[in-house]
Amino acid sequence: MTVRQALNEATRAIEAIGPTPRLDAELLMAHALGLSREAMLLGHMDAPAPAGFDALLARRLGHEPIAYIIGHRAFWTIDLAVAPGVLIPRPDSETLIEAAIDHFGEGAPGDILDLGVGSGALLLAALSEWPMARGLGIDASPGAVAIAQDNADRLDLADRVEIRIGDWAEGVDRMFDLVLCNPPYVESIATLAREVADHEPASALYAGPDGLDDYRRLAPMLPRLIAPGGMAAIEIGADQAAAVLALFADEGLAGTVRQDLGGRDRCIVLTR
Repeated sequence: MTVRQALNEATRAIEAIGPTPRLDAELLMAHALGLSREAMLLGHMDAPAPAGFDALLARRLGHEPIAYIIGHRAFWTIDLAVAPGVLIPRPDSETLIEAAIDHFGEGAPGDILDLGVGSGALLLAALSEWPMARGLGIDASPGAVAIAQDNADRLDLADRVEIRIGDWAEGVDRMFDLVLCNPPYVESIATLAREVADHEPASALYAGPDGLDDYRRLAPMLPRLIAPGGMAAIEIGADQAAAVLALFADEGLAGTVRQDLGGRDRCIVLTR
């Protein structure tokens, strides 16, 4: 069977479980071939399908996320290693980087803090955007810290970043020009697709019965973290804007809401 034929069959199979069956099939095939997706599409469609493809397809049909199967995920302008135990970066989270770019305009943040750094997606994307900036990333998960550090090393950003284990901003006693945070905000497992609920870390997803537990912890910390002229970009669930804004307002912080490309509320922007 050729690559083309195997892709057609795999696409039909994945249609039953996922919204992007052809893309999923192509990413799995490219991984099995050891090629980029673009190289595969341009020059290898009539080659024999590799023996390892069937095993990869079986994992996807078991609802395992593509990013965990192939071991990486693109985010903003960078490519990140990901693995079970760390949240997979989503395009929706790029809204936070867009908000920061709009805020600083022709300027740039000098010091960046990422609370809940995960794979390093937000922090490393920001550091790649502003070559003179330095960053601090904090996460409660040793596994996430290890993956974020590995990504910083691979992207040649390690000399500008410190990544460490911590409990949100406990013990952080200085201000930052840019604070980034994508906290857990899911209320119920019933709202999630199987590939998320069954595979991604619960500690990075769930935040109490109303999804606001971690915002309640973050809100009192933020006033001491945002430098004058700086900003914080905090990710939210699509129906949480009013509740999260109220929590920040109780701490003297006024915020605005920014929507993602799908038109959903996705980010709270706080400025000093």
